[in-house]
Amino acid sequence: MTKKIAVIIAVCILMLTGCTEAGKVSQNIAKEADNFNVYRRVVIINTRTDKPEFEIIGKMSVDISESRIDCIVEEDGKYYKHIINLTENNMYVVEDLGGSNVSQYKYEINYIPESIIPITVTGSK
Repeated sequence: MTKKIAVIIAVCILMLTGCTEAGKVSQNIAKEADNFNVYRRVVIINTRTDKPEFEIIGKMSVDISESRIDCIVEEDGKYYKHIINLTENNMYVVEDLGGSNVSQYKYEINYIPESIIPITVTGSK
């Protein structure tokens, strides 16, 4: 029993030391953007000509991988997905416009009832 308590305390200490104010704010901004509450601008720039090739401005969620950027934009209740291929001749900038009003301390967990699978938990001694 004491080993379990020691492990739980160690895990809690590691979790708390990993949390920084900037990290929590970053998570909260990302969550707000994924919920279409943050105005952003995404610009793709040709690195050979130094000229913009593509620009999106609006409330959007941005998912960046090694070879592409997926932008899901919300406008008047409709959603648009833009997939941008990244090559060696372009770069991107994602800019939050107007900032975000998020807490550095508070977070919330939202459960979507439709996605919860009912389970039965039983125990034995």
